[in-house]
Amino acid sequence: MTIDKEMRFGVVAINKGYVTPEQVIEALNIQVKEDISAGKHRKLGMILLGQGYIIQSQIDEVLRELKQQAGN
Repeated sequence: MTIDKEMRFGVVAINKGYVTPEQVIEALNIQVKEDISAGKHRKLGMILLGQGYIIQSQIDEVLRELKQQAGN
């Protein structure tokens, strides 16, 4: 089973204690609704940032970790 990049972002952010599972689920719901209704796709981190659940430095840290994982 492959986990997509958006879900991995959410999992890492949860594991780091930056957001709750409920906040990630809310952001994923927003993402899907926007994809369907507006035909636009926002990254999960940007939605969480817009909701006030995460700050930019935390997004950067999650992305660094994802990049490290991809290199392994």
